[in-house]
This record gives sequence, structure tokens and C-alpha cells, in this order.
Amino acid sequence: MAEEKHHHFFHHKKDEDEQAAAGGEYGTGVEYSETTVTEVVSTGEGEYDKYTKEEKEHKHKQHLGEAGTIAAGAFALYEKHEAKKDPEHAHKHKIEEEIAAAAAVGSGGFAFHEHHEKKKDHKEAEEAGGEKKHHLFG
Repeated sequence: MAEEKHHHFFHHKKDEDEQAAAGGEYGTGVEYSETTVTEVVSTGEGEYDKYTKEEKEHKHKQHLGEAGTIAAGAFALYEKHEAKKDPEHAHKHKIEEEIAAAAAVGSGGFAFHEHHEKKKDHKEAEEAGGEKKHHLFG
């Protein structure tokens, strides 16, 4: 134990040898030192970086909305097929088809909304970055 050092979060205990010389293991000579480190972090993120980051987020959400539309649409088609194939439970399949179709429409609307948000952020990023792209027709 004489070779081990005990480290605590903000306090560092001295060796037992140093403690014995300072006044014993539990003596009044035990000294603790407290070290506080303050770190200042500045993002330095400009307007252009902010808008391009938001643009990427909207693009990601748009793709998720598109994937949801495809999945819900595929499930609606599957339920339509099941309604024809299983006439005994056709009513249940038609209800599930309608629910899936409504989910597909909602997901498509979300993707459409995110597409326009992405376009808006792209335009704002161009304005913040001071770069204007010249297109032939607009």
C-alpha cells in the first residue's frame, strides 16, 4: 500500500511516506490540492455553416419521409391484394389498406414539406455565404 497513490476526483492524496513526514497517516499535516480547469469552447460556426447544416438535416428528413411513403404505399397494395385473395376477411384488409394509404399520403406530405425547407435553407446559405450561382434560365 506504500507504493500506491490514491487519486480522487479533485483531490490528490500524498504518499504515505510524505504523510508520515508531514504528521502521520491521519495527522493534521495532510494537504489536499484542488485543481479546476476551465475550458472555453467557441463554436465559430458562421451563418453559412449553420444553414448548410440545417439543409443537410432537412435533406435527411426528406429521404425518411420518402422511405415512409414507399413503405406505407407498398403495405396498402399488399392489403388490397389480401382483400381480393381472402374474401372472408376482406373488410379488415380494406380498412388496413385505407389506413396505410392515409399514412402514405401523410408521409408524402412530410417529405414535400422537408423538400421546401431544404430549398429555403439552401437559398439562405447562398445569401449568407455571399456566393451567387448564375444559372442560364433563372
